[in-house]
Amino acid sequence: MGEHKLVIVEWANKLTNNIFNVGDNFLPTHIFMSVFVTILILLFFKISSKNLSLFPGKMQQFLEMLYSSFQSIIDNEVGEAGRKYITVIGTLGIFIAISNLIGLFPEMGSPTSNLNITVGCALFVFIYYHYQGIKKHGVFGYIKTFAGPVWWLVPLFFPIEIISHFSRPLSLAMRLFGNIFGEDLVIIIIASIIPAGLIGPVPVMGLAVFTSLLQAFIFITLSTIYLAGAISEEH
Repeated sequence: MGEHKLVIVEWANKLTNNIFNVGDNFLPTHIFMSVFVTILILLFFKISSKNLSLFPGKMQQFLEMLYSSFQSIIDNEVGEAGRKYITVIGTLGIFIAISNLIGLFPEMGSPTSNLNITVGCALFVFIYYHYQGIKKHGVFGYIKTFAGPVWWLVPLFFPIEIISHFSRPLSLAMRLFGNIFGEDLVIIIIASIIPAGLIGPVPVMGLAVFTSLLQAFIFITLSTIYLAGAISEEH
């Protein structure tokens, strides 16, 4: 039992240090895994997109289903005019989903279990939807959307809107990080305690697959909602 406790402490410390990548590694683990996931995605789509035809095979059907899923999210929140954003939202969603799932493989680590990566994704969304809002309405027109419906409510609405917008990247980053970090920690603890070895964490890993995909879906759905608000014609 004492050995199990030592293993748990060792793995928990290793995972905890990975939050901000405490250590002397030349290339931080979360950076290496992020690059690895990016290369993996590029290779997958490079290979799978060859030989597309009017009579799709299983791989082409999967790609079309994937595209339709992102298109549905965009259509529901932004409308058909927002389909030009599918490439950005889709790329972000696929990167986060694969980053969440890859930590379930032995000797692999989820990039999204590191706060630096989730903050980076959240800041990208923050900058991107503000850029699109400014592009659509102009600088002053976009700033006016923070002022409320009538001029005499500006002192109330403006600070509330500013706080609301700056809290969004924090919320996105912490939600994703907390869930993926928690999953990895639970799997490590169960694998250390249960003598069944690799079989022990399997039920938890099955649930982790669902929650990993769910967290990616939540992230891109919220990102799309923020984008829709920034470019809304109601402004």
